[in-house]
This record gives sequence, C-alpha cells and structure tokens, in this order.
Amino acid sequence: MRRIGMAIVRTALGAVVVSSMAACVVQPARPVEVVRVAPPPPPPPMQPDPREAAAHRFDQVGGRVNELSHRIDAHVDQGYYPPPVGHDLHHRLDVIWQEARDMASQHGGGLSGEEHRTLNQELDGVAHAIR
Repeated sequence: MRRIGMAIVRTALGAVVVSSMAACVVQPARPVEVVRVAPPPPPPPMQPDPREAAAHRFDQVGGRVNELSHRIDAHVDQGYYPPPVGHDLHHRLDVIWQEARDMASQHGGGLSGEEHRTLNQELDGVAHAIR
C-alpha cells in the first residue's frame, strides 16, 4: 500500500510539475500592435523666384534682339538687303528693345509673362521679315 501511496504522490507531483511547466511555456499570444508612421510628404517643388523669372524673360528678349541684329548685319553684308532695308529692320528692333526696357522698368527690371509673349510676337514678325 505504501507503494500505491508513493505512486499516487509521484503522479500528483508529476501532474503539478507538468501543469506548471505548461503554464510557463504555453501562454496565449498577445497581438502585437504595429504602428506604421507614414513618411513625410516630399517637399514642394522649388519655384523660381518671381524676380529671377522676370529678369530671365527680359534677358531672353535681349538675346533674341541681339541674334536678330546679327542676322540683319550678315544679310546686308552678303548683299541680300540694301543698307536702307537693313537700317529699317534695325530700327524695328530698336523700337522693340526700347519697349522691353520700358516694360522692365515698371516691374523692377523684369518682364511679366504677358509682356514676354507680346514682345516675342513682335520679334517673330521681324524674324519673318529677315528671312
């Protein structure tokens, strides 16, 4: 009987040990909260400084006036136009360039987009006459 009692005690102790180990090993899994942080938005595209853009438009008109002036000189030198015709074309360019300077003086040294378009249309007319 002593053996049976010892067996019962061992079985009971074994059950206690197994259940305590099971409690340590098997725990319910807690859901892990994953917090995702959105990346910061990209910076806005760099806008050119309005004054720089206006000055750039003025410089473009000046470059076209110079280029057309050189073309007129080359055509006169090559005999395509007589000098009086070249003079008249230069005068048209001078008037356009004076308009550009007057417009730019009203805007701190630059041209608005509308003024730029208007001057380019006038320069297109001169370029067409040079061809």
